[in-house]
Amino acid sequence: MSWKKIVLSLVLVDFAALTIYAVYTTGYVGFFEMLMANWATIAVSADLVIALSLIGVWMWRDAHRRGVSPLPYLVLTATLGSVGPLLYLIRRDEEESPAAIPLGVRGVG
Repeated sequence: MSWKKIVLSLVLVDFAALTIYAVYTTGYVGFFEMLMANWATIAVSADLVIALSLIGVWMWRDAHRRGVSPLPYLVLTATLGSVGPLLYLIRRDEEESPAAIPLGVRGVG
């Protein structure tokens, strides 16, 4: 297991735990009500939507280039935020292990 996969997995577990706790304490509807509570939270929410949209476009293009479906990761991104991109990066890291890349692609041979 690479250090990148370990770090991404730790961030994913911590973020998922935070999200579960936040939804548990406020409820799913309450969670979104809090996002729209004032102009500061609206600005942060808009920033998050912009950032996750840009990441979604990148995931879409990268997944199609690799021949995998981006749909599960995009659905997770739309419903659980950064969980989708984190899972995609973990899976992508697995695919990029040296054993999985043909010699000609690595520049060797």
